[in-house]
Amino acid sequence: MSAFTDSALLKKLAELNSSQQSIQTLSLWLIHHRKHSAAIVRTWQRELENVPEPKKLTFMYLANDVIQNSKKKGPEYGKEYSLVLGKVFAHIGEKCNSDKLLGSLGRILNIWLERGVYDPKTIADWRSRLHKEAPGSSSSSNGKTNGDSEKPEKEKDHGGSGKPEKSERREKRKHEDRHSKSKRSRHHVQGSSANSAPPTEEVVSVEPENGHTPPYLPLGEPPEPEELIRALTSIENSASSDAVVRERIAKLPQEISEISCISKLEDKDKAKELAIQVNEAVDLLNDYNARLAAEMEERSKLATMLRDFQAEQKELLSQAEQRLDEHKKKLAKMLGLQKEIHDHLSNLPDLTRLPDVTGGLAPLPSAGDLFNALH
Repeated sequence: MSAFTDSALLKKLAELNSSQQSIQTLSLWLIHHRKHSAAIVRTWQRELENVPEPKKLTFMYLANDVIQNSKKKGPEYGKEYSLVLGKVFAHIGEKCNSDKLLGSLGRILNIWLERGVYDPKTIADWRSRLHKEAPGSSSSSNGKTNGDSEKPEKEKDHGGSGKPEKSERREKRKHEDRHSKSKRSRHHVQGSSANSAPPTEEVVSVEPENGHTPPYLPLGEPPEPEELIRALTSIENSASSDAVVRERIAKLPQEISEISCISKLEDKDKAKELAIQVNEAVDLLNDYNARLAAEMEERSKLATMLRDFQAEQKELLSQAEQRLDEHKKKLAKMLGLQKEIHDHLSNLPDLTRLPDVTGGLAPLPSAGDLFNALH
C-alpha cells in the first residue's frame, strides 16, 4: 500500500468514481493511514465543495464507508468527520437541487441514526441543514414537513393558492426522504444466535449514474475467525442435510396430495383418517419449509461474513506484502553493506606480515626519567 502524501490523496480523490471497487479501495487506503485522519478529512471537505454535484454523492459514500468500517480500528475518523459534516450538509443543501442526491443523503442519515453512528440530535441538525430548515422544526428530527410555517413570507403570498416551484421541490424532497426505505442486509450469525453479531452495512438503492450502477455496498466489520467457524459449523446441521425428514416427506402417501383420491373415499372413517394424514403432512412440510427458509437466511448471512472476512484478509495480505517488500529492500541493503565491508577488509594489509620496525631500538624513557631530566 502506497505511502501517504497530500499529492497522493488529491490524486486518489480525483480518480474516485462511483464503482464499489473504487470506493472500497480508497476507503481501505484512508483507514490504513488513519493517523493522518485530520488532514484527510479537511482535504476531503475542501475537494467535495469543488466537485460537480454527482460526485458529491460519491464523496459522501466514501465518507460513510470510512466512518463505519474504521470504528473497529479506532474512533479517529468518526470524530474528525463530525467536525465538518455540518458544514458539508449545509453546503449541499445550499448548492444542490437534485432530489436523488438529497434523498440518498437522507438515507445515509437514517442509517447513521439506526446504527447509532452519531447521536440523534446531531443527525437532526445535519438533516435540517441539508433541507435548509429551522433547527427547531419537526422535520429536522424525523424528516416531516411543517406545513406553511416553514415557507418564507414571499412564498406564502406567491400566486395565490398555487405553491412556488422552489417550495414544491423542497416538499417533494422531504416527502421522498420521509418515505424512503433502505434495504437491509441481515445480521451476521454467531453460532445459533442471529442477533449476537454486528449488522452488516446497508445497501442504499440509487439510480445509475453515467451508465454505472452506484455501489453503495460498503463492507461490514469483518467477523472473528472463531465466529466464522461457528457459523460454518452450524450450516453442517442445516435443514437441507436432514436426510431423515427428507425421507419422511418422500414416503408420504400419494392420497394426501392427489385431489382425485377424495372421490374414491367409501365412508366417513376413511375420510377422517385421510384428513389426519393430510394435517400431519401439512405440519411436517410447514416445519421443514420454515427450517429451509431459516437456512437460506443463515447462508445469506454467512456469505456476507465471508465477503467481509475475505476483504479484511486481502487488506492484511496487502499490508504483509508491503512489509515483506520493505524488509527485502532492507536485507538487500544490508547484504550490499556486508559485501562492501568484506571487500574493504580484504584490501587492508595483514599486520602480521609487516616487518618488525621496533626491533633493536632502545626502549623509551620512563616517566620518572623524564621528570628527573627536567630538574
